Amino acid sequence: MTRPSMTRGRNHCRQCLPWVAIFLIGLWAVAACPATAAATQVRFFYSGDGHINLASSKNGTTFDGRYRIAADRYDPEALKALHRVFAAPYTPDKPRLSLRLVEYLDYLQDHLHPGARITITSGYRSPAYNSKVRKGGGLAAKASMHQYGMAADFIMEGVPSRRVWEKVRALGFGGTGYYQGKTVHVDVGPARFWDQTDSGVGTGISDDNQLIGLVADYDIYAPGAVMYMHFIRMTAFPIGVTATFELRRRPSAGEVLESTAFHPDFNRSYEGDCLHLEDVEEMAFIRWRLPRDLPPGRYDIQARFCDSRWERMPPQVATPVFVISAP
Repeated sequence: MTRPSMTRGRNHCRQCLPWVAIFLIGLWAVAACPATAAATQVRFFYSGDGHINLASSKNGTTFDGRYRIAADRYDPEALKALHRVFAAPYTPDKPRLSLRLVEYLDYLQDHLHPGARITITSGYRSPAYNSKVRKGGGLAAKASMHQYGMAADFIMEGVPSRRVWEKVRALGFGGTGYYQGKTVHVDVGPARFWDQTDSGVGTGISDDNQLIGLVADYDIYAPGAVMYMHFIRMTAFPIGVTATFELRRRPSAGEVLESTAFHPDFNRSYEGDCLHLEDVEEMAFIRWRLPRDLPPGRYDIQARFCDSRWERMPPQVATPVFVISAP
C-alpha cells in the first residue's frame, strides 16, 4: 500500500488541514513556551520515548532499542540500523530516512500499544523504483512520500490498522491511508486521509508539480542551528528554483510579521538567481544556518519558482511553521 496524492476526490480540501497547519496540534503549546518545549519535546512536535520496536517484512531486519540518546542527539549506529529496516540507503551526511517519521511512529506506538512491534511492509522507495511499481500496475502515487523516506506502510502488533488510521485522522497531523486490509499507510507530509474509495492514484492530481512542497528537517531549532530543507512531491523536471529564499516570522496563522531574504547552499553550483534542478537529489539537503540573533517565535521559509514550464505548478511554496526556541 502506498500514499496517494489526494483525499476525498475533488472535495479533499474540505476534509484536510491547510499545508501550513499540519503541525497545529501541539504547536500552540510549543509557541507559548519555546524554551521549555525545546527541552521537553525533543525537536519534533510529535515524539515518542526514544525507543522503538521495528521489523521489516521484506528483508527480515529488526531494530528494538533506543535511537535517541539525548533531547537533540541520536545514536548513529541506531540510525544506520533503522535505515536497513526501511531499506533506505544510509550515509551520515545525507540520511534517506526522515527522523520525523521515526519519531511519529514511536509516538503512535507509545500511545496505541507501548512496546508493540511495528512491521514495515513498505518503507523507502527510490524514485526509480516507485516509477517501476507504477508501470507494473501497483498502487503507487506519482508523488509518493515513500520516495523521500517520509512514509511507511505497516502493521502494528495488537492494533487494528483501522484504529491507527483513525488515530492519525484525529491528530490532524500527517497523511494516512487505509484499504480495509492488515496494513495502514502513515506519512509525515500534509495532513490528509483516504481509503480505498478515494485514493486518487491515477487521477493526475499531482501532475505538473501541483502538490510540490518544502519541508525542514526539524520542528524546533535554537538560534544559529543548521537547517536542512527538502522539496517534496515533485512529478516533473526540470524545476526552476529562485536562489533567494525568505525567512518569515509568523506570530499567528495567516500573519507575516517580517521577512528576511537569504541564500541557502544547494547541492550544486550555479550562476544567476534561477537554478534549474533536474532530480530529487538536487532538490534535497538544501543547507542554511539560522541567524544567531534570531528572536524566539514561529517562522516558516518560503521558496519561489522561476522559468516554469509547468502550468499548474504553484508560483511559490513554504515550509510548515517551525519554532525558534530561546537561547
